[in-house]
Amino acid sequence: MANFIFQKTLIIGVGLIGSSIARALREYSISSEIYGVDTSDDVLEKCNNLNILSSGKKDLKDYSCQFDLIIICSPLSTYKKIFSSLSSFVKKPTLVTDVGSTKVSVIKDYQDACNNQDVKFVPSHPIAGIEKSGPEYGFSKLFENRFCILTPINNNDDFIIDVKSFWELIGLEIQIMTAEHHDRVLAMTSHIPQLIAYSIVATASELETHIRDEVIKYSAAGFRDFTRLAGSDPIMWRDIYSMNKNAVLEMLGRFAEDLSTLQKAIRNNDTKFLEKTFSSTREIRRLIEKLGQAGSFDPTESGKNKKN
Repeated sequence: MANFIFQKTLIIGVGLIGSSIARALREYSISSEIYGVDTSDDVLEKCNNLNILSSGKKDLKDYSCQFDLIIICSPLSTYKKIFSSLSSFVKKPTLVTDVGSTKVSVIKDYQDACNNQDVKFVPSHPIAGIEKSGPEYGFSKLFENRFCILTPINNNDDFIIDVKSFWELIGLEIQIMTAEHHDRVLAMTSHIPQLIAYSIVATASELETHIRDEVIKYSAAGFRDFTRLAGSDPIMWRDIYSMNKNAVLEMLGRFAEDLSTLQKAIRNNDTKFLEKTFSSTREIRRLIEKLGQAGSFDPTESGKNKKN
């Protein structure tokens, strides 16, 4: 008989990330029972058909039992309401963590809405995912060889080690930093690239019809990658740019300056500068590959013939 670490785990928001966590909890025998909350009937029906959850409900109040671990996997704009609900719902010491892509806003929402000392909250951000949404796309190996950043509110909280151990059990390597530092780093590594992808695809969509059709028809690898990013959940990214506005604007300003410099180099045919720039950025790619962060496995793409 499996020796489970948690008896009852609740996942709030059972989309791609939430359903992947549920699958990993079951596959690695981490939790005996896995419950879910999601406001979408369609999502709950899919989870039921896929046998992902022990039970799924639309509202936290629909549960009469308490949980050992609660993981928030819903859009950032829902956090304050969720923390308020947890403040009144939780009746025993309960580990709570999340998967949000911004951390300053998450901590503020927690501090504003939750005054229950039994809610043992450690903000987390597992840096993993694919550009699809919905429980049908989740898979247990999503988190293998990926990083998870923790931004503890109080570094001396003894329950941080429990949250750290949970993420490690499903395959993640843990890094700890301040919420402010996390938001600045992720603005450049995640939020700006996504914004650029949305912008480029939007520009292509506004071209004259015959050119736009040919852009789509003859998409090379670069443009295909942008469309892959631009296919991500719009609600999630709307919330990220709203919640991490200052850091995104800072990094966007730096990017705009560098882009302007490249524009001048192209106009002036400064080939030496272009080659130097491209060589330095190529080295960044090599370092990413060396760290094993160059790509993520998407089970929906396995077996397909990919051409550049």
